[in-house]
Amino acid sequence: MDLNTNPDTSPEDLARGLVALLDVEEIDTDLYRGPRQPGGEGRVFGGQVIAQALQAAQRSTDGGKVAHSLHAYFMRPGSEDHPIVYRVERDFDGRSFANRRVVAMQRGMPILNLAASFQTPETGLAHQATMPDVPAPDGLRSERDLRAEAVDAIPPKFRRHMLRARPIEIRPVTPRDWASPVAQPPLQHSWFRVCAGVGDDPAIHRAILAYASDMQLLGTCTLPHAVNWMTHNLQTASLDHAIWLHDNFRIDDWLLYATDSPWAGHARGFNRGSIFTRDGRLVASVAQEGLIRLRD
Repeated sequence: MDLNTNPDTSPEDLARGLVALLDVEEIDTDLYRGPRQPGGEGRVFGGQVIAQALQAAQRSTDGGKVAHSLHAYFMRPGSEDHPIVYRVERDFDGRSFANRRVVAMQRGMPILNLAASFQTPETGLAHQATMPDVPAPDGLRSERDLRAEAVDAIPPKFRRHMLRARPIEIRPVTPRDWASPVAQPPLQHSWFRVCAGVGDDPAIHRAILAYASDMQLLGTCTLPHAVNWMTHNLQTASLDHAIWLHDNFRIDDWLLYATDSPWAGHARGFNRGSIFTRDGRLVASVAQEGLIRLRD
């Protein structure tokens, strides 16, 4: 994870840094290298690996086809000590659809497998779920400001991680009490966006949404149990992650992330997410199963 705790870092610099992080380098045909997070240490954020893998798949696909779904499995934790190499397999190129498989590698070992499907845009029958009726983001406080206000309740070893400047601004509709969690239904609503403009390339907007979709999601299944990794010896990790991209959007405008968890058991929790624009369009759906293991 990145450790940028400098309060003077501008939103524009944070956004540029995120775009640079997801700008995979082509090192050979269908072989790409993802940069490391500057200042990162420990385990790589899963959303970064998904987003870089999607970028590799997008850059191997032409002809106007647009990513509409991806399915990823995490196999090993990535390390911030090394760059990640992405190998793309071009499984199918048809008139309307294309399919890509991507293997993310570190030091010769696979850490993630991703399959992505692409479609030439076309019109068809349409319907969608209704956007939840929640307060708009303008009157809500950011998650970082809420954490800074409660800094004395955050154990010192977690403060740098929880208070660092991030390129994704999150404004929860109902903020969580990280220091004293209470049992509540497995449902969350959060507004999010990149903190500054990232240009007009739809591919980077899709990649950043993939990056951000791994935030706020796994914690949903812990809500009924009043636990989190700050107050309990809780081991968490994403096991798989799926995204369906329904429509166009801008990641530098507010999006609502509505998440719920219909099931948890056997040290695993299942989570779902729906992502809406401010005007109520459902632009993406997400599903993820994660490890939620309580240790003695």
